[in-house]
Amino acid sequence: MKHTVNLILEQRPEVLERVLRVVRHRGFKVTKMNMALADGKTAGVDMTVESDRGIELLTKQLDKLIDVIECNALAH
Repeated sequence: MKHTVNLILEQRPEVLERVLRVVRHRGFKVTKMNMALADGKTAGVDMTVESDRGIELLTKQLDKLIDVIECNALAH
């Protein structure tokens, strides 16, 4: 099943790597990703992921990352 995950992140180089590592370790595949710098301190990331697993598994882990300010998921 495909899901869209919307994230607001602290804008630092290592943050995106951490997010992608969590996505991979939780068994999700990124099929589309768009990132935009917001105000110099934060970045918005829209990511479409695909997996047979429940999206809650991913969003709970992403919320635990200290650099993730907000995490929302939408089903397709």
